[in-house]
Amino acid sequence: MISLLFVILVFWAMRIGSSVSVERASLLIESVQKGDLEVIIDGYGTLTSDKQQLITSFSSATVKEIVLKPGASVTANSVIVRLENPELQQQVENAEQELTQIKANLRQLKLNNQRETLNEYAQLAQIKASHETAVLKRTAEEQLAAKGIVSDLTFQQTLLDERQLRQRIEILEQRNDQLSLVHNESVNIQLERIKQQEGRLAIAQSRLEKLTVRAGFDGVLQRLSVELGQSLAAGSEVALIGSVTDLIALIRVPQSQAQQVVVGQKVIIDTRRDKIEGLVSRIDPIVDNNTVEIEVSLPENLPASARPQLTVDGKIIADTLLNVNYIRRPAGVKSNTRFEMYKLIPTGDTAVLTEVVFGSQAGQFMEVKSGANQAEQFIITDLSNLQSTNLTLTIN
Repeated sequence: MISLLFVILVFWAMRIGSSVSVERASLLIESVQKGDLEVIIDGYGTLTSDKQQLITSFSSATVKEIVLKPGASVTANSVIVRLENPELQQQVENAEQELTQIKANLRQLKLNNQRETLNEYAQLAQIKASHETAVLKRTAEEQLAAKGIVSDLTFQQTLLDERQLRQRIEILEQRNDQLSLVHNESVNIQLERIKQQEGRLAIAQSRLEKLTVRAGFDGVLQRLSVELGQSLAAGSEVALIGSVTDLIALIRVPQSQAQQVVVGQKVIIDTRRDKIEGLVSRIDPIVDNNTVEIEVSLPENLPASARPQLTVDGKIIADTLLNVNYIRRPAGVKSNTRFEMYKLIPTGDTAVLTEVVFGSQAGQFMEVKSGANQAEQFIITDLSNLQSTNLTLTIN
């Protein structure tokens, strides 16, 4: 036991006394600063449309013509591609022919109704004429019967004929009224058939018109998913349209730093030409490739350099540390860890290994919680190969 302790003391004494010389030109030396420090989380991503519309094929078809390509600006009526389906064209023609036939049947029905009505009115007019003749005969025989010139039997027969004719007139008038209702209903039924067929034709025409694929709203053609001559099934993707003015940024940040991001934090989006201020609006809960996607809402008035699918950098201002010590981030240092670094003594020709406690990372800087004071200088170059054997460095 005593021998083991002796060996440890000897090794420690040798380590304390050990020193190695390094050239100043090969070292990165930074001073500890004091002040307010913004905790910035760097990310990368793209601008994308907040409003998007996926266009799909309404029916099976073949791509006949490609009018616009990705990146083209579009309006609601802009034609993107033209599709072809002979069956839909045939359906429209069949529906038109059937509609024409039904309309012709309606005209024929009206003619038949008119002919039947005229026949009925002619029959009614004939009976009314016979009734008028019977009335005249009854009037004449009534005077003659009173004088005994016409027998009572003959006169009664005349009265009977008059009543029968009057009853036939009433029956025919009722029949004509019913016939008019029947004619109107038959016409209405045919009009309903025409309306139904017009609906079928409109549906067929609409399906045919949808073969001419239009954008649907103003924006930009972000993706075209078809090729010339390609056969498409109903529901197949044709294109993706995105808005130009309503843009958001989708920024990916390291998973280790995503826990510092909260909704509402300020974000600076760099388009390489302009810097746009936005706000964190959503944090994706899914981790992909050790990164988390952050959605950033952007103002309505954007510079000309901002366009969909543009690759951008993002800086999320997660916090502002007030009046803290900080230093440029040394190689290999992570947030909230202890790390041994070489601190320069005032003469500047020697550096001593010192433990420093770091806090939050703020972009290129690290918060210093303890182990270093303002204006003290540290070597931030990676010297891990020397730290295990040398407590001091001689700087040439």
